[in-house]
Amino acid sequence: MKAVVHAGHGQVRVEDVADPRLSASTDAIVRVQRAAVCGTDLHVLAHPDALPRGFVLGHEFVGEVVERGDGVREHAIGDVVVGADYTACGRCWWCRRGDHWQCSDRRFFGTGSLFGPPLAGAQAELVRVPYADTVLVALPAGVDLDTAVFLGDTAATGFAALRRAGTEPGETVAILGGGPVGQVASLVAQAVGAGVVVVVEPVADRREIAAREGALAAAPDEARKVVDAATEGRGADVVVDAVGGERGLALAFDLVRRRGRVASVGVPGETVELPSARAFTDELAFSFAVGDLMRDAAPLLALVRAGVLDPSVVATEQVGLEEAVEAYRRMKDRLTLKTLIRP
Repeated sequence: MKAVVHAGHGQVRVEDVADPRLSASTDAIVRVQRAAVCGTDLHVLAHPDALPRGFVLGHEFVGEVVERGDGVREHAIGDVVVGADYTACGRCWWCRRGDHWQCSDRRFFGTGSLFGPPLAGAQAELVRVPYADTVLVALPAGVDLDTAVFLGDTAATGFAALRRAGTEPGETVAILGGGPVGQVASLVAQAVGAGVVVVVEPVADRREIAAREGALAAAPDEARKVVDAATEGRGADVVVDAVGGERGLALAFDLVRRRGRVASVGVPGETVELPSARAFTDELAFSFAVGDLMRDAAPLLALVRAGVLDPSVVATEQVGLEEAVEAYRRMKDRLTLKTLIRP
């Protein structure tokens, strides 16, 4: 089969690789109908110590079950499914709590050994899915494939951040970063009843997308002014950091109100300085969040089917597998927001 693989030096190429095979009774093989290029793909390519050359990339996918192990009970051959971006056993203490990211059997598709034992990715014609009954979610009739592919990571991540922050209807939400996760977090916030949503983004084209999709948009140096105007100077009730790193968190703490909440889904650096004295005095709550389709599929699909959430708006181009090399380059250069791959 053809697949997008790591070519070294931050590059990718399209190669013929061996078809995946079942290796456990709980595995399924999915024929990929849609995949996507994600900021996480760019991150692992830029920090490739855990990513061998020739490794198949990609962790967002939707497709058709074409083979399954004897232990798979929830999905039949021919079912159309969307995959979570990482695996979990579905049986351990963590999984029973809905904390699948903490499962000791976690393997993240297409990222080498960065987040657990390596598991070949989904920017390919076929992908092997361990623990298929847990990791795969049946796609209801009427849900478009271009929408469904973003549920496994992008939409799940935005939803997890807002849930972690305890977002309530009518609250003012500031979202740092107008990349795919930030844009979809804005859509999710609006779908679950937030009041004013402010997307803070330095790139003008991305601010235009956020404004078109119902948010207020602000450059970083204007953000405090915009948030103050919406909250009578209090600051945002909730800030979602979809950027990561010290600069993003510094702006998050600048925008949040007293007794407000900050949730970060951006990949952080090794160490980040936090304003602990102010956090204590202002009773701030700070947390990290990781998306979890296995836990949150039901509410996400309900929002999509109700017509109040369409994450496919972040897809600014569609390509075949053979065009993936150029698609990666365009995303790296911020010429596109999100790329759909149709194998």
